[in-house]
Amino acid sequence: MAESERFENGLKNRKEVLGEEYVNKALDNSNDFTWPFQQMVTEACWGDCWGRPGLERKTRSMLNLAMLCCLNRPHEFKVHCRGAVNNGVTPEEIQEILLQVGVYAGVPAALEGFKNANEVLKEMGVVK
Repeated sequence: MAESERFENGLKNRKEVLGEEYVNKALDNSNDFTWPFQQMVTEACWGDCWGRPGLERKTRSMLNLAMLCCLNRPHEFKVHCRGAVNNGVTPEEIQEILLQVGVYAGVPAALEGFKNANEVLKEMGVVK
């Protein structure tokens, strides 16, 4: 598992957004079959995309929440909800994102997003 500079940059971004414990667990649980995917995600998503200067991390997090909610990807939505809070996205901003999802992608998508975000935000102690 050779680690390139591209991988190291992505790993740094990934840990800063999602937390070192979460990322280390994902990497530690990989094997010969799943490692290429972990490498691709770390380099392409977290290095190439999240490492670009064009948008702030907060904005990227907000976009991810909207897209993952619309795509009905609850596990990744929850992961990125935690990351969004780490990147400075407030509960009020998450609420606004989900209200907009309701208008443009449908109430069922927003309902699921509110359920998942509420769970994460409560776990993080950000809302009661």
